[in-house]
Amino acid sequence: MLILGSSSPRRREILSHYNIPFSVATPPYDEKSFVFDGEPKNYVQKLAREKSLSIAGEFESEDALLTADTVVVKDGQIFSKPETLEEAFEMLLDLAGKTHVVHSGVCIRCGVQEFCAVESTEVTFCPLTEHQIRKFHSAVNPLDKAGAYAIQGSGGLLIEKIVGNYDNVMGLPMQTVSKLLSKVDIHLWDYVSPSSL
Repeated sequence: MLILGSSSPRRREILSHYNIPFSVATPPYDEKSFVFDGEPKNYVQKLAREKSLSIAGEFESEDALLTADTVVVKDGQIFSKPETLEEAFEMLLDLAGKTHVVHSGVCIRCGVQEFCAVESTEVTFCPLTEHQIRKFHSAVNPLDKAGAYAIQGSGGLLIEKIVGNYDNVMGLPMQTVSKLLSKVDIHLWDYVSPSSL
């Protein structure tokens, strides 16, 4: 059995594009208790691993547990989930017209086996007016999203250029997930079918 250790509806949506059966568990791990060490890739990989460790004991040793964490980084600063709409507004105002990097840490745990990796994608925003930012946030809840935005749907209006994996910006880089799952003998290509397209 594959377990997705995440409360993110976007990660569930991405994984559901495949016909692989999976269940969902929510890690009790508090991301804000983990101090940023100045290295975004290390930080996000540690978060994914800590989420995995926080719920690993709840499952059978043959189950494969998938956890992930995503952060937005610009000029060495982490843009995590905003706590207020005003903070979300300030985040997008800061990101507007500039380039940032989205890092996702992914961890696969199966029994005593653990495999982790990080995917990075460069995203350049279009210049945005204050009205456009508030209009976007009136249509999309920014409080559960790193960087106060989502790339899918109307989020496409924010993006001038993306270099790298699109799924990564959504929060679950499937090429990386596929490579890690293959190490525990789960091959996503086996779950591609007309109903998953």
